[in-house]
Amino acid sequence: MDTQNPSVPPHAPSRTTDGNHPNQDRCRDGEGDQDRSNHSGGLLHDNTRHTARFTVIGNHLAQHRQLSLLAIGLAVYIQSLPKGARVDIKTLAARFPEGATRIAAALRELETHGYLRRTRERVPDGRIVTRTVSCNQPGATRRPHRPHEERTGASSRPRGKRAAAPRKPLPAVPRPAYPAPALLQQATDLLAGLHRRDPRLLLSACDAAHLAPGAAAWLEREVNPELIREALTADLPPEPLHRPAALLAHRLTTGLPPLPPYRRPGAPPLAPQPLRNCDGCDRAFRSPDPGDRCRDCAVPSAAAPRPAPGAAADGVEPNEAARAC
Repeated sequence: MDTQNPSVPPHAPSRTTDGNHPNQDRCRDGEGDQDRSNHSGGLLHDNTRHTARFTVIGNHLAQHRQLSLLAIGLAVYIQSLPKGARVDIKTLAARFPEGATRIAAALRELETHGYLRRTRERVPDGRIVTRTVSCNQPGATRRPHRPHEERTGASSRPRGKRAAAPRKPLPAVPRPAYPAPALLQQATDLLAGLHRRDPRLLLSACDAAHLAPGAAAWLEREVNPELIREALTADLPPEPLHRPAALLAHRLTTGLPPLPPYRRPGAPPLAPQPLRNCDGCDRAFRSPDPGDRCRDCAVPSAAAPRPAPGAAADGVEPNEAARAC
């Protein structure tokens, strides 16, 4: 029994548990992938779910292949701001270390690719402001926000029909102390003729009736109608006027001249001084007395050099004048 049979084949060695199982890598729930990632130096994420104060950014912006890094970061910052925040170049340059030139170039990039829209609009008080709209997904059609639909549920209007937005009332204008019909008619005629100077100032009958008391207040203050036309039509903005009546109401209110000097009842109105020609330069100017010179020619005579101290005055020696005293 103690003699070995040399014809028995040797037994195969038993497997050990030292980690040499062929399916061991498949049974570690991804540990092998993590090891390979550590060896390759790839990106790992240590993410925590946000529950407050976060902004959703699409990969189309975060991984945009044509936007610069500054433009992408600026778009992310703008999308994280609340409604009404200032995003002009001056404000952004004060917030970030990049200069105004680089920030302006980044804003133009965002406008080119549709992530930003900047338009100029006129507010009810007549000023022109810049509206900036941030688009988190350019090209997507979005239904305009209607607060009343949130309260009542679905809209009762049939689809395809869009209700016109209510028109804002025009700003208030000054009122004359004595709105005589003839004065109001003269003011209405003045406003109706403004389109001859600028076609954009063509007013409707309703707008002219609203602005007529303001123009009448100017006429009541003895302002020449031509000066009123000049005040209403001078230095108009070059862009189209969406509501010219609001601009005219603003100018009638802010540029109202003061009341004229008080005159006793029955006193004749002050007549303008007659026109005269200057004897020095033949320029026409108003003066109460004939022979007067205009302002430019009267300066040298008014600024004539004074006699030096101790000099004779009117042909009298200083010692004689002292003795006479």
